[in-house]
Amino acid sequence: MLFLFYQEYFSIMLLVMFAVILALIIFFASIIFSVNIPDTEKLSAYECGFDPYEDARNAFDVRFYIVAILFIVFDLEAMFLYPWVSVLCQLNYFGFWVMIDFLIELIIGFIYAWKIGALEWE
Repeated sequence: MLFLFYQEYFSIMLLVMFAVILALIIFFASIIFSVNIPDTEKLSAYECGFDPYEDARNAFDVRFYIVAILFIVFDLEAMFLYPWVSVLCQLNYFGFWVMIDFLIELIIGFIYAWKIGALEWE
């Protein structure tokens, strides 16, 4: 029984060991062979495209966050859509209509975001 376990999972264990060893080699090679020339520009803070030489307490537009959140929401829609389409022919009517409901809710959310002007940039 134990031999069968090793026989079945040996290739996976070998692949994992290879991945770990390769990751360690790349990590330590980047430490050893990298050129480190510190400079004031490199060491300065970078804040979302704003000039880093201003006061850090300056207020900036919340639209950066709104656009990022909207991107994540509609990116997740695509992530849920692919597996659904892959097994669509094997689903029953309930699975089909649950996903249609999900898509309708996302479309309503998109229309709402569009109507309040969250997607417009001035």
